[in-house]
Amino acid sequence: MKKLHLAAGLSILGLLSFIKTDDPKPVRGLDLSGMDLSVSPREDFFLYANGGWLKKAEIPASETAWGSFNILRNNNTKNLKGILEEAATSKAPAGSVKQRVGDLFASGMDTVAIEKRGYEPIKPILAEIDKIKDYKGLLRYSATHPLEGGSTFIGAGVGQDAKDPDKYIVSMRQTGTGLPEKDYYTKTDPSTVKVREAYKNYISTLFTLTGTEATKAKQLAEDILALETQIATSHMGRIEMRNPIALYNKFATKDFAAKVPNLDLVNVLTTLRMKTDTIIVAQPKYYEALNEMLPMANIETLKARLKFSVISGASGYLSKPFVDASFEYSGKTLNGQKVQQERWKRISSLTDNLAGDLLGQLYVEKYFKPEAKKRMDELVANLQKVFEKRINELEWMTAETKVEALRKLKAFTPKIGYPSKWKNYEGVKVKRDDFYGNVRAFGKWRYEEMLGRLGKPVDKSEWGMTPPTVNAYYSPLRNEIAFPAGILQWPFFDPEADDAFNYGAIGAVIGHEMTHGFDDQGRQYNYMGMLKNWWKKDDNDQFKQRAQVVIDQYDGYTVLDGLHVKGQLTLGENIADIGGLSVAYEAFKTFTKQGKSNEKTDGFTPDQRFFLAFGQIWRTKTRDEALRLRVNTDPHSPGEFRANGPLSNFEPFYKAFGVQPGDKMYRPENIRVKIW
Repeated sequence: MKKLHLAAGLSILGLLSFIKTDDPKPVRGLDLSGMDLSVSPREDFFLYANGGWLKKAEIPASETAWGSFNILRNNNTKNLKGILEEAATSKAPAGSVKQRVGDLFASGMDTVAIEKRGYEPIKPILAEIDKIKDYKGLLRYSATHPLEGGSTFIGAGVGQDAKDPDKYIVSMRQTGTGLPEKDYYTKTDPSTVKVREAYKNYISTLFTLTGTEATKAKQLAEDILALETQIATSHMGRIEMRNPIALYNKFATKDFAAKVPNLDLVNVLTTLRMKTDTIIVAQPKYYEALNEMLPMANIETLKARLKFSVISGASGYLSKPFVDASFEYSGKTLNGQKVQQERWKRISSLTDNLAGDLLGQLYVEKYFKPEAKKRMDELVANLQKVFEKRINELEWMTAETKVEALRKLKAFTPKIGYPSKWKNYEGVKVKRDDFYGNVRAFGKWRYEEMLGRLGKPVDKSEWGMTPPTVNAYYSPLRNEIAFPAGILQWPFFDPEADDAFNYGAIGAVIGHEMTHGFDDQGRQYNYMGMLKNWWKKDDNDQFKQRAQVVIDQYDGYTVLDGLHVKGQLTLGENIADIGGLSVAYEAFKTFTKQGKSNEKTDGFTPDQRFFLAFGQIWRTKTRDEALRLRVNTDPHSPGEFRANGPLSNFEPFYKAFGVQPGDKMYRPENIRVKIW
């Protein structure tokens, strides 16, 4: 989906047959045993396709949810573990791919050394913060220590210029808060209050672990929460930030610096090595408020917030009490996890995050089959042809706008499997006995890589995800769709399964990512990835009217305790789900022999098998805590609505399963979504 959740990219996230363990028996194609034939497909297709699985499957204690993405990701992590353990014992030459990923993994698994060091790795950083005398010293520290809490109040980075996407530019974003969303600071419902209390406890626990007396630690937590609550009033909300135009505020650096004189912005950017005459400020209101707040704020509270940022950011790389404190807040309270994931899972994933282009080489060599790429190339080409046909046939779009839409579609760059060239993380020396040092070394490399982009052309060969990732994305700035090797496996893709399965599963994922180029955000970028209006006014109005139907539909879905899906927040992903389904279906009917036949397999017609495959990729069970967090912060709808929502708008689905007026899956013609 764009980044599959894939926003500077957009993504599809947010299945095995019955499992009580995390080591399921392999299944090919449709999982017929996971269906519930006692449920009518006309009443609740999600339950019909997945009800048998839902009744039997249990969410592992270490997981926040369990379903298609989780299970495949879990299996992929096992594969990574095997690669990493082999690399760690290989005695590979210094500087080789195997030595670096193997020693990185080994350093993270060396709990004896990690426990012995406690929080020693960050003591010098905390001591430096103690020396700060005033807010000006705070700003100097932020600029000279960008990787050590420096982004606590000043969020600066280098990225593509949305209106000149072949160039990089310095941009600034809002920061300064730790709760998931600005509303978490003010809402008074019990679940939100519980999160705030857990957050305060987390803050005080971290300070206690680093030597602060308990009573003082609790007061610091209160002070930090009060500070963040004040900061949050200047923040944009997640729905507001869906508008890329509102986030594109370009200034001459000296002009914006004059608006916020207390921030000493020119010197801060120069010290960050981001000296520039032009910047983009995504949320100017935040920096204007910060300009007024910093001189008035208690310096001890500001320093405490900076310290908390450092300790919390490092907690996963320190001794067990820090890891446990982070889990108590983020894992248990925010997401409902019962126990932590096994350490090998956490370190395997971390190794992928830090050194994805190294580990990815070993992963692809062992687990990515060339025939998968060949089949994906064919699927992508077929869906692109269908999307072109559908644009040409749109009744609501004028000819002038269609020309630009087709131009954009034809300029799509598909990326499948893995990068065409690998990053080597030049200069990063991985030490088997220094876990924290290794993490910092990769962090420093990434910062240098980011700075090195200034003044250079955009490298469009780069990927936004690592090869083992179970996800996909669309990037509007690069006008590309990407499908890492990790997701090109069952239950999303199976080269040995029938076309109905593959078009209904990975085909819908491909269509989803393509549609992101034309959703409420993606449509605002042209064929070059430029943030530029290419829509005639009437077409723009038509799109907005049709998008409102999507918003209204999903606003009506209740998740739990009266909590509703946020139709505006999830609009882009819902449009992509609906478009992806219809484009994949037409490609199935157009380009496959099975799509043109009515021959049943396992008692189901080709069309029915297509829709069952689509319904089963959204198979999931989610803990209530994680579901609340998702509804408040995630642009993806919960799984059941990602299945039922698109299907309830789709006439071929009605025909395949005999849906009639009065059935719950039926939507009257006048409120069915018809965009792409």
